[in-house]
Parts: sequence; structure tokens; C-alpha cells
Amino acid sequence: MNFNASRNVGHSGGIRKAKRVSDVSAMGAPSPTPAFSPGPPYNAPYSHGTPPPPYQEGIQLDTTQNFASPGPAPNYGYMGGFPQTPMASPAQLGSMLQQPIVQDMAFQYGNQLAAQGKEVVQRELSRFVPVSRMRYYFAVDTRYVLKKLMLILFPFTHKEWMLKYDQDSPVQPRYDINAPDLYIPSMGYVTYVLLAGFMLGLQHRFSPEQIGMQASSALAYIIFEMILYLVTLYITNTNTNLKTLDLLAFSGYKYIIMIGSLLAGLMLGRTGYYCSLVYTSFTLSYFLVKTLRVQVLSGSGSSPAAPYSDPWPRPSASGTKRRVYFLLFVAITQPLLSWWLTYHLVPSSAVLPVITPAR
Repeated sequence: MNFNASRNVGHSGGIRKAKRVSDVSAMGAPSPTPAFSPGPPYNAPYSHGTPPPPYQEGIQLDTTQNFASPGPAPNYGYMGGFPQTPMASPAQLGSMLQQPIVQDMAFQYGNQLAAQGKEVVQRELSRFVPVSRMRYYFAVDTRYVLKKLMLILFPFTHKEWMLKYDQDSPVQPRYDINAPDLYIPSMGYVTYVLLAGFMLGLQHRFSPEQIGMQASSALAYIIFEMILYLVTLYITNTNTNLKTLDLLAFSGYKYIIMIGSLLAGLMLGRTGYYCSLVYTSFTLSYFLVKTLRVQVLSGSGSSPAAPYSDPWPRPSASGTKRRVYFLLFVAITQPLLSWWLTYHLVPSSAVLPVITPAR
């Protein structure tokens, strides 16, 4: 029902009676009546049984706590809150070590330690020994070894003595028969020591001291050779393309003729020894002159690998003479040292008996 107060006042100043509105649609639809619910309006999840205590200022002390009583003893062996467990017995430790998981962990740890030790050894060894350079001198195969032995014993038919180069570095010995190597000298040294002991045993002169003296003397003489060659090059101020390991390789090739001469003396006596020594000395000198000539006479000014440079520079007359003298010096000292290290091992007559076929 709408009531308008201004309309109830008449012209005469009295109050007019309000009219009832019969049109219900003009008043708007009535609001719906809420459904009846007998329960509470909401279900509270938690309700306090008693009201909270009023707020109080200050700190409330617990009068029941006794501060004079001693606390629990500290435990430094174990962390607080964890129970103390007894130590494992040796039998339990042994059974634990037998577990496959523990053995695998120990094996992996041992491999790691071995790998670390290997790296340390290689790093310390590379400071004193050029390991990467040594690999070049041992890069050989069976075909190369056989051809190199034939070249040392029969060098007269060989025509090409130049080294082969791959860009600025020489190729490995297995691909170039003229390249120096350290495999044949090292194997020749071991074979010479064993053959010397065998020949001394056939002559009833063998003893452990004798074979030790043969090994040490052969090693000492090759070190003496190296020092002699390097000092000669330094004093004469001769520049070459030879490296120290190259000189060591060429100095070790004399073991081939030493072994051949000892075998000849073992079968034919001193006559066969001297005949074999003369021939092999001549072939070794020829081989050394032809091989070293490429690197000694070329000097260090240019590399034979350069395609557009002169592979044979023209040094001064005095420089050429010094290089030629050095070649002759090497070619003479190698046969002399071969004779010095082998002549006392040769018997006066043939030791090996001649086998005749049975009738």
C-alpha cells in the first residue's frame, strides 16, 4: 500500500482519508517466504565450551616449576632425540662387507683411485719425458720392421732416402721406411744382452754379474754416444734438423749388426765373426750416411715439407764441411763401438756342433 501525505491534505487544511490501492500488480511482487528450517542457521565446526580468558598484561610465571633442580646430563655421543645404538660386532661388519652392494661400491671407489693415480703419474712423467713424442717413434708394424732390417743389411738397392711429411710434421714410421724409430733399437738392446748371456754360458763364463755388466755397459756407451754427438754439434755450431730422439734411434741401429756378428761367430768362430762384422759395418755406415745426409745437410733453415721452398739450402763452405765431418764421425764411431762391445764374447772356435744326418 502506497501512502502520499501531500495528497491527504485538503484545500481547507483538513486531513483527507487515504485511499486503498486495489491494484496489487502496481505494488510489485511480494518477496518469497523462506522455507522453514528447524535446525540452527549454520553448522559451526567448532565452538568454545567456555569463553576465552580476558587479556592480561605482563608475563605469567609458572610457580610450579623448580629452577633449582639439575637438568638431564648432556649426551655428546649421539644427537639429541635419537636412541643410542650399540657398536657393530666384527662378525656383523664381516657379513656387511660380503654384501654385493658394498663390494660394488668398494670396486668403483678403487677404480676411481686408480684412475686418479694414473693421471698424476702421466702428468708428472710428461714434465720430464716427452710421452707424446715417444709415441711417434714406436708407431711401427711387422711389415715396417722387416723392411727396415732388410734396409740396414742391404741398403745398396734403395733409391729414395727423403722423409715423407704430412703438412709440417713427418709421417709415422709405419708409413715411411726412412723415418727413425725406437722399437728396433730397444728390441735390439734386449736381444743383445740375452745373446751375450747365452754365449757366455756356452763358454762356461756365465754369472749374474756378467750379464748385468753387459747390460749396464751397453747402456752406458749409448748414453756416452749421445752426449758426444750433442757436444760435437754444439761446439762446431752446426744446425741440423735432427732431434735428440733421432740421434738415439740412429745410434741404436748398431745392435742389428752386433747381433748378426755374434751369431756368425757362434756358428763359424772368429773368422765368421770378423767377416760378418766387416760387411755389416760397411752397410750400417752406408745406411747412416744416406739417411742422415737428408737432415744434416739440409740444416734447420727450411723444412723439406715446404713444396715451394728450396729443400737444399746453400750454407757456407765452412758449414758444409762441418756437416760432412759430423756424418763421417757418426759413420766411423758406430762400427768401432760395435766391435768394442762384442769382440770379447766371441769364442775362438765354433761352439754350436754341426748336426750330421744319421745313416
